[in-house]
Formats: sequence, C-alpha cells, structure tokens
Amino acid sequence: EKGEALRGQLNLVDLAGSERLDRSNAVGDRARETKSINKSLSALTDVFVAIGNKAGHIPYRNSKLTYLLQPCLGGEGKTLMLVNLSPTEESSQESLCSLRFASHVNKCELGQAKRSIEEYTEGKDG
Repeated sequence: EKGEALRGQLNLVDLAGSERLDRSNAVGDRARETKSINKSLSALTDVFVAIGNKAGHIPYRNSKLTYLLQPCLGGEGKTLMLVNLSPTEESSQESLCSLRFASHVNKCELGQAKRSIEEYTEGKDG
C-alpha cells in the first residue's frame, strides 16, 4: 500500500552566552565558548543582512551554524527567533546589540514555507 508522510525538522539554537569578554571576565573554556558563540552570531547576522538586502550571494558557509540552518533560512521552512533582553542598566549595551540584531532579522522575508511530502510503500509487515 502506498502512502505519504510529511517530513519536518526542528532546530533549537541557544546563542545565550554571547556577551562581551571584558565584562564577563571569562577565561579558558568559557572564553573560547563565548568567542565561538559571538563568531556564529556574527555569521548569522551576515546571513540575515544578505537576505534582507536580497543579495545574490548569501554567506551560509561562513560558519557551521549558518551552514546547518541553510534549509530553514533559505525559504523552505518557517523560522522563529526569540530575543531575550536583560532589564539591568549594566546589560544595556548587550541588550542594544540584541535589539539591533533582531531588527536585521525582522527585515528579512524568507518566503513561503514548503511542505516536504515523501511517498512511501508499506511492506507486508506494515
């Protein structure tokens, strides 16, 4: 018997920890993790800016994160981003950077999501 199955994928990306090294005084592994997160966030910003500007080339290959998210950001899926801000005055610079990033993302139109339907054939054992 033939049938159809919808195929979906869910990516949850936590970029919390993107912060200023001079403020956090992170060292060792934590400092390397923070640098890596900031680098990925920068590459993601480049992708959203290129999408927002309708550029001919989108730099998905600039980081592992953007490369893995390419199917989601390329218009085949739905994308939702949440930005978490700190209400404290000492976090105002990080919050401002986060709001600027969210502004870039908000300008992007990724297109209509597409259904991913696959045909399959059931065997005798179902």
